[in-house]
Amino acid sequence: MSRISVRGIAVASATAVTTVGAVVGVASGSEPTAAAAQPVADATSLDTIVDGQQTNAQVASLTEQVQSQQAAADAAAKQAAEQAARVAAAKQAELKKKQAELAKLKQEAASRDEQRQSLSTLSSGDYSVSGIQAMAQQIIGNEQQYECFSWIVTHESGWNYQATNASSGAYGLVQALPGSKMASAGADWRTNPATQIKWGLGYMNDRYHSPCGAQQFWEANGWY
Repeated sequence: MSRISVRGIAVASATAVTTVGAVVGVASGSEPTAAAAQPVADATSLDTIVDGQQTNAQVASLTEQVQSQQAAADAAAKQAAEQAARVAAAKQAELKKKQAELAKLKQEAASRDEQRQSLSTLSSGDYSVSGIQAMAQQIIGNEQQYECFSWIVTHESGWNYQATNASSGAYGLVQALPGSKMASAGADWRTNPATQIKWGLGYMNDRYHSPCGAQQFWEANGWY
């Protein structure tokens, strides 16, 4: 039954009861009592209950909508945060990569500066034994490996960069055989001790892994 039908019946009933009460009151010579109007109040209470049920239904619906929208908003916020974290991580990785590249470039530039400084020092023209030994120390760097290199040069040429073996034709500080092998280190291999040192160091590293490895072989075999 609809809300309007219920209310209409209730009002009609209340009117009938009120009319009867009025007639009885007139017949008995007394005023209508308050009890005669009670059905109207009951109809109003029924209407209030129906309104309350509809309100509760609306509240429940709105609550469900709010909760659903809040869950969707939370999920979207979480997804956005995850995406932002991925973007930030990618940018951080790219930054570290660029920093590493920059550090490498700086290191290479410093190495070139050091090489230029070394070449400047090596071109001083001091070809005395002490001067050539200073060149070797600067080129080799490692003190232990320099000592091994020095041991071999002392036994091979006595630090004479123009030393020549009359029988074999070996030449220079490290007695390269033939001496022309040292051209791979520089065209001035005959007259530049630094070129001979660089070639000799490369030869020892390639064949014996280090000057000290070359010394060990020389001591065991009398040559290297």
